[in-house]
Amino acid sequence: MKTACLISTGTELLLGTTNDSNSTYIAERLFNRGIRVVGKVVVGDNHNTIKKAFENALDLADIVVSSGGLGPTRDDLTKEVACEVMGCDMLINMVEVQRLKDYFARRQRSMPESNLKQALFPPEAEIIYNSLGTAPGMYLKKDNKVLVLLPGPPREMEPMFKQEIEPRLERDFPQAVNRVIRRTIKILGPGESQLEKMLDSVMDAYPELAMALLAVDGEIHIKLTVEGQDINHSQELMEKVSQSIKESVGRHIVGYDDDSLVSVVARCLVETEKKLAVAESCTGGLLAKMITDLPGSSEYFWGSVTSYSNEAKMLYLDVKRETLEKHGAVSPEVAREMAQGMQKKSGAELALSITGIAGPNSDAKEKPVGLVYICLAAGDLLQVKEMHFVGNRESIRILAAKTALDLLRRHLINGGR
Repeated sequence: MKTACLISTGTELLLGTTNDSNSTYIAERLFNRGIRVVGKVVVGDNHNTIKKAFENALDLADIVVSSGGLGPTRDDLTKEVACEVMGCDMLINMVEVQRLKDYFARRQRSMPESNLKQALFPPEAEIIYNSLGTAPGMYLKKDNKVLVLLPGPPREMEPMFKQEIEPRLERDFPQAVNRVIRRTIKILGPGESQLEKMLDSVMDAYPELAMALLAVDGEIHIKLTVEGQDINHSQELMEKVSQSIKESVGRHIVGYDDDSLVSVVARCLVETEKKLAVAESCTGGLLAKMITDLPGSSEYFWGSVTSYSNEAKMLYLDVKRETLEKHGAVSPEVAREMAQGMQKKSGAELALSITGIAGPNSDAKEKPVGLVYICLAAGDLLQVKEMHFVGNRESIRILAAKTALDLLRRHLINGGR
């Protein structure tokens, strides 16, 4: 499998003010072409640092793709340094000079002399036209290596990579495609270390497997990459790996690839022809938002009540005053009455309720920040779950809403048991 190393240049990327979205985009596009990214680095606009980055990248990989540093200013050094490392001389390309002049003429501006550096290229390089800016890119094959230079702005870089670089990679590396398969398995429940332990045997059994665990808003996404002898072998391996993971953590699997927790719950509700209503306190309507963000949710979602105050709980959900006084708003008893009240008011077959303390402070020592009670009402069933979440206010609310949805998901996939 061919390998690639990515370099992003620009001091602004090191200051925390600009995200390096280019390397994420490029890495995904390369993977889809069967080219494995083995490293990436972000460097500032410094000659020696950029030089070391290119030297290391060329030692590591067959293909080096850089973005940034192709402008006309003194700190735009990428092309000069890359050509120095590759041992290439740069000459003025008159076609590019004229293109630059035309670019400025169309805007009725005079061209600064400094822009001429953007027309300097090694004679053996393929110049990549930039229709959205003054900085052309470059594609160079030399000494069994490929060097790709692209501008930094994503709106310029992305179409250039897709329209100009990918066809050249297909031309030069046609054998790279059709051996690698990728899949994402989404998990909710166990933590990363617990999940890793559950998957140890899978990792040991399949040396062809590359696995990464990624935490995403309370979920853990298992990123799987399989490279077999050919596409059929890769597909066979992926199915075996997926089945082994299902046997290890099956009840915690939310979905695959483009599935989301909400879409899986929605599918279950449609299949069972059941309506859902929700009653929220600490999540403040977040659960209802998650549900209604999905188009077509009116088919299975009755609606919601955001009962933030005790008065709202009593008025709209029939929570008893004595229950609130005896147990407090954050209690399993109130969660039950919220769900029961929501079910009765809506007439929906299913109701979820959430009450808890999202923080940042708690009024009671015995009820710390992160304590949340979730109740599912399904017919005569009342299932209460006590959770102790850790994190800031936003993360606790997200975790509470997702855990409520997962409680419903598990109930539905178990046939309502």
